[in-house]
Amino acid sequence: MSIKTSPFSNIKGDLSAGLVVFLIAVPLCLGIALASGAPLFSGMIAGIVGGIVIGAFSGSNLSVSGPAAGLTAIVLSAITQLGAFDIFLMAVVIGGALQLAFGFLKAGTVANYFPSNVITGMLTAIGIIIILKQIPHAFGYDADSEGDFAFFQVDGENSFTALLSTLNHIDIGATLITIISILIILYWGKIPKVKVVPAALVAVLAGIGINELFAAMGSSLAVSSKHLVSLPIASSFNEFLGQFTLPNFGSLASGEVWTVAFTIAIVASIETLLNVEATDKLDPLKRYTSPNRELKAQGIGNMVSGMIGGLPITSVIVRSSANINAGGRTKASTITHGILLLVCAALIPSLLNKIPLATLAAILLVTGYKLCKISVFKQMFQKGKYQWVPFMVTVVAIVFTNLLLGVALGLAVSVLAILRGNLKTPYFFTKSQEETGELKLELAQEVSFLNKANILLTLDHLPNNTTVILDASKTSYIDQDVLDIIREFAQIKAPQKQIKVILTGFKDVYKITNTDHMFIDQHNLSHDTVTNVKTGTHKELIKELTLN
Repeated sequence: MSIKTSPFSNIKGDLSAGLVVFLIAVPLCLGIALASGAPLFSGMIAGIVGGIVIGAFSGSNLSVSGPAAGLTAIVLSAITQLGAFDIFLMAVVIGGALQLAFGFLKAGTVANYFPSNVITGMLTAIGIIIILKQIPHAFGYDADSEGDFAFFQVDGENSFTALLSTLNHIDIGATLITIISILIILYWGKIPKVKVVPAALVAVLAGIGINELFAAMGSSLAVSSKHLVSLPIASSFNEFLGQFTLPNFGSLASGEVWTVAFTIAIVASIETLLNVEATDKLDPLKRYTSPNRELKAQGIGNMVSGMIGGLPITSVIVRSSANINAGGRTKASTITHGILLLVCAALIPSLLNKIPLATLAAILLVTGYKLCKISVFKQMFQKGKYQWVPFMVTVVAIVFTNLLLGVALGLAVSVLAILRGNLKTPYFFTKSQEETGELKLELAQEVSFLNKANILLTLDHLPNNTTVILDASKTSYIDQDVLDIIREFAQIKAPQKQIKVILTGFKDVYKITNTDHMFIDQHNLSHDTVTNVKTGTHKELIKELTLN
C-alpha cells in the first residue's frame, strides 16, 4: 500500500525542485521537438501538459512527464509518413485514448514482471547516457542541442564520436561556467544559513551572471547565443495563441493514423511503466505508484496534448531523477514545473534565453553521476552472476541502442539466467555417512522438460548395488517426460543394476506409487545422518560418488 503524502507537506522543497526541473525541461522540450521534426512550441506544450495535467491525475508523487527522447524516431517517421503535423496530432489523441483504455483494462500489471536488476541497469544506463550527452555541452560544443538521448545522433555522430569532436570545439567561457556551476551544486548545501536556496538555482543565476559579465566586458569568453537556451518568442498574445494547433479530425478514419496511434500508445505505455517503476525505486519514502492509474493519467495527458498541438508524452526518468535530487517529495513539484513552463513560455521567454546550456549540463552531469555511481556496480556484482549479467547487458544495450531495446535484451538475458539456473539445479543430493550409503535426491520445486537430460543422465550413472531415495515432497511441478524417466528407472533399469529405489513425496496426480513405507524400517531417512546438501547435476553427483 502506498504512503499517502499531502501535496503541501513539503511545499518549500517542492517549489524549489519544480524550478530546477523546469530549467532542465526547457531545453529538453525544445530539443526533442527539433529532433522529432515538429514545431518547437509543440515540445513546450507537451512539457506543460505533462506537468500540469498528468501531474494532477497521476498517482506518482515524483514522476515527471513530458516529451521523451525515446519517441523522437517514431514521431519523426510518423510525421513524414502521414504528411502533415495536424494529422499526426490526431494519432496522438487516439493513442492517448488507447492508453486510457489500457488503464481501465488493468494492462499496467505488466510492469510487475520487470526484474529489479533490469530496472537498476536501466537507471545506471540513463546516468551514463546523461553524462556522455552532456560532456559536449559542458565544453560549449552544442551540435547535439536537440537533446536526443539515442546513441546515434541526428547530426550523424554518435555518443563517442561527439566526445572526440568536442576536443576540437572547446569553448573556454562555457567550460568555466560548467566548472563553477558544478562546484556550486556540490558545495552550496554545505554553507550554513544559505542552503535553503536550491543549489541548482544558484548555479543557473551564477551562469547567467558570469556570461553577462563576460559580454559586458567585451571578453572573448562570453558564450554566444547558439550556446544558450533558445525558446520561441511571440511578439503578441495572438501570436502566442497561434502556436497552438488543432488536430485534423477528418483523418480519424485513416488506417495509417490508427497504426501510428497504436505504436505511440504501446511504446509510450511501456516506457512510462519502466520509468515510473524506476522512479519509485529512487523515492526516499519508497512509495508505490499504481501502474493502471498512471496509464489513465498518461492517456488523458496525451489526449489533451494532441488536441492543442503537443508531442506525445511519457514519464521521463531524467527529469524525474532531477526532481528527486533537487528535494521534490510530492506531485506539487511536477505541477510547479508545468506552471512555470506555461508562464515563462507566454511571458518571459527572453529571460530564459540567457541561460547557458553549460549550466544545465552541469546540473545534469551531477544527476547522471548519482544514477551510475561505482557503488551500484559493486552491489550488483556482489549479488552473483544471475543478477549482474542481466544488469550489465541492460546497461550496455541501452547505452548503445535505446531504452526499449536495451530493456528487452536485459529481460531476455534474465529469463535465460533463470532457465540456466533451473537447468543446473534439477535436484539437491545428500549421501548418508552410515554403512548403508544411501543416496538421497531431493527434486527441486520446479522440474521442467529442461531438466529431462540431467535427470536421465544422473539415474543412468548411479552405481550398482546402491540405495537411492527420490524425494518429491517439496516439488510443486514435475514435467511428464521426467515422470516417465523416473517410472522407467524404478521399474526397469534399477532392478537390472540391483539398485533399491525408495520413492517418497510424489503427489497422487503424478501417478507414481510412493514406496517409502516399504523401507521405512530398513532405511534411515533422517537428515541427521547425511552430509551437507549439494546442488545437483549428474557431473557433480558423479564427482561426489567418485570421491567417496
